[in-house]
Amino acid sequence: MTNDSHSFRLPDSPRSAYLPLGIGLVGIILSGIGYFTDPGHFFHSYLVSFVYWVTIGLGALFFTMLHHLTNARWSVVMRRLSENVMSALPLMAVFALPLLFGLHDLYHWSHAEAVAADPILQSKAPYLNPTFFVIRMVFYFVVWFLLTWQLNKVSNQQDKGGTEDYRFKMRKVSAPGMLLFALTTTFAAFDWLMSLDPHWYSTIFGAYVYAGAFLSGLAFFVVAAAYQRRQGHLKDIITVEHYHDTGKLMFAFVIFWGYMAFSQYFLIWYANIPEETVWFLERWEGGWRGMSFVIIFGHFAIPFLALIFRATKRNVTGLTVVSLWILAMHWVDLHWVVFPNLYHHGPHFSWMDVTTMAGIGGIFLWYFWRRQVARPLVPVGDPGLERSIQFTN
Repeated sequence: MTNDSHSFRLPDSPRSAYLPLGIGLVGIILSGIGYFTDPGHFFHSYLVSFVYWVTIGLGALFFTMLHHLTNARWSVVMRRLSENVMSALPLMAVFALPLLFGLHDLYHWSHAEAVAADPILQSKAPYLNPTFFVIRMVFYFVVWFLLTWQLNKVSNQQDKGGTEDYRFKMRKVSAPGMLLFALTTTFAAFDWLMSLDPHWYSTIFGAYVYAGAFLSGLAFFVVAAAYQRRQGHLKDIITVEHYHDTGKLMFAFVIFWGYMAFSQYFLIWYANIPEETVWFLERWEGGWRGMSFVIIFGHFAIPFLALIFRATKRNVTGLTVVSLWILAMHWVDLHWVVFPNLYHHGPHFSWMDVTTMAGIGGIFLWYFWRRQVARPLVPVGDPGLERSIQFTN
């Protein structure tokens, strides 16, 4: 097979493009109705859905920069997939706007009277205030936009004539990009999720969110690649060998996520400082205890036991099922982080949990698919493409 810009393209199917767009628009309209019926639940559901899709994009951005920094060969055939997923990050800035209207529904520290009556909130007010919150959010998305734009720009140039110079340029972007990624992802996790309970704090929380983001990003890659494989695309390009290595990364980050989650819990519970333990105590009382067990077994134990076997990682169907499970558990994890702020005695699900996921997710998938159609499915100008196609474990 010749590596030209036409041999690796998807057919531009209107149904594939506009089905997720239609689902997204319907989800947004229904979610808008939900805002008028129960604004409190709407904004919490919206936050879960927003962070869910942003973290998948961030996982893809991290994968792309990691690929360039390590000069990996096996992942060349996966690189365009990760580039197209991360390209949806700037679009997520539009979906951040409704959160600005829900600050009072989500964040206790946004109420001036609450700050005036609470010495702890007063001490945190220079950081936790609406104006600085918006400035930081703009900064995060500007950084993510610049990184994705620059990496995609050089990648497109490489498609027209691949040389080692382009790989070096992408590595030069990725080196400082990794530092900016760590900074922005950590503080975004603090701002959007940890500050829901402004009295609580954890220095591990950023790493906890990052681990879930990268793991869910890898799971998304597997599902997207498997879908294209069933459609007859890239079957002999993204092979079982590449699924195997992606599965190994997933297995590693299932363990890393579990390590971060347990470390955060163990250190806080062992220190027994009330303002720290209250966050876990709230998730261990009433109906939240059941969801805590679901996360322990569903987010860690079950994927760990499934991915520990070589056969699972080399079976496309089996790895896809595990990936879908991980994506579902990522939503459960974010729901468990966000909703005890609203419902203290146990989970309370609503149709808005579905419509906000469908609204943001449908637009995210539509944009991702448009990017898939717009350019070759693999970086045809990358000098390492043939070696990547022939890669074996």
